Amino acid sequence: MKVLVIGLGGVTNGGKTTLAEKLKNMLPNCDIISQDDFFKPESEVETDERGFKLYDVLDALYMDEMVASIRNWMKNPASSGVVTEEPQNTCDNLKNVYILIVEGFLLYNYEPLNELWNRRYFLTLPYEECKRRRSTRVYQPADTPAYFDGHVWPMYLKYKSELEENASVQVDYLDGTKSQEELLSYVYRDIIQELNKLREESK
Repeated sequence: MKVLVIGLGGVTNGGKTTLAEKLKNMLPNCDIISQDDFFKPESEVETDERGFKLYDVLDALYMDEMVASIRNWMKNPASSGVVTEEPQNTCDNLKNVYILIVEGFLLYNYEPLNELWNRRYFLTLPYEECKRRRSTRVYQPADTPAYFDGHVWPMYLKYKSELEENASVQVDYLDGTKSQEELLSYVYRDIIQELNKLREESK
């Protein structure tokens, strides 16, 4: 049995969840873990001097639990309820390969996670488009005025800059303004190449 762990990270409202769900429907034995499921309750999230809840930082997340969940899945993916039917249009001989897509906004700045990835993707958006998309979403708790400019966007730039400076972490940057179909086609083909490598190694 082999496992492939795919990171789908990047900017808020970049299309990570949608892309992950579409990939899951196209790939064999595929499961998803979402970083959003590991947010601490609001009462445990720090508030800064401006009154902003600091959600876009690692301390707002139960990262140890997230790493444990991924490692548990890697040990026994078949027990996760993953569909083991192989979609048509996928390569043969992959019934013993399991794929986990982990999607979230802060995947590659936490060292214990960085040893787990087979592939890392990072969706980007320009400021205006990201702000426009964010304004159409309803959050709980709701975004306060100036929250995007005062916290969300600066934290995105900070973590993206850290990632770009870390030469040991190989990341495939994706333009989130491209159509979902174009992004899906690119990432799907790339993952299939990884699967084919695994297939060759297992011969």
